[in-house]
Amino acid sequence: MTITAHDIESLIRDAFPDAQITVQGDDGAHFAAEVVDASFAGKNRVQQQRAVYAALKGKMDGSAGELHALALTTRAPD
Repeated sequence: MTITAHDIESLIRDAFPDAQITVQGDDGAHFAAEVVDASFAGKNRVQQQRAVYAALKGKMDGSAGELHALALTTRAPD
């Protein structure tokens, strides 16, 4: 099954309902996402990105994952 930018945004939105989320990419495997959420305040970049990857519910797991690559930018709002 091919994953879409909308699918990725929906998964992230489930975990971060108040976040500003932008997902780009249209080849079904390589995407870029920016997630801006207040819950990231006080967390380092690794902690922020782990939280987003967890929201993807295994879509990036191993060679069988639907999502091959995600360039991820995370931050707390200014």
